[in-house]
Amino acid sequence: MKYGRQISSGGVLFRPADGGYEVAVIRLKGGKVRALPKGLVEEGEDPRDTAVREVREETGMEGEPVAPLGYIRYYYYSPEEDTRYFKLVHFYLLRYRGGSEEGHDWEVEGVEWMPLRRAMKALSYKGEREILERAAAVLEGKGTERHPGERLEPDERPRP
Repeated sequence: MKYGRQISSGGVLFRPADGGYEVAVIRLKGGKVRALPKGLVEEGEDPRDTAVREVREETGMEGEPVAPLGYIRYYYYSPEEDTRYFKLVHFYLLRYRGGSEEGHDWEVEGVEWMPLRRAMKALSYKGEREILERAAAVLEGKGTERHPGERLEPDERPRP
């Protein structure tokens, strides 16, 4: 088995709704998985720009960066490549600016707007639920301080 590292970036796309906020959630794997839009950072691309691009590609909608939300880390295995990857995913809070969920790309089976608190329970992955908690803190005015992962220490930076 081989080992590799990947750096991705994604976004929490939000808009005001019914006195609160709702966020865009993507559906994958036959609708069984609900997740936040994210994807690989391309060579020379800034993670914030990746978040904007990936949200546009996976949801069909445009977002404007508002705040960094930190990162999550995990390992996964790719049977096609017989490789175990360490993955670091940066997340950013993005304000909805336009577009339609009908414009999502082929990788995504569907996109739905969900109330923020409901989305926290609906997301399939614990790390992404924690990212939504950080987003809620920022949106509710409780999260203006630096978030974990906003700046990586040199020994935490994945090698290319």
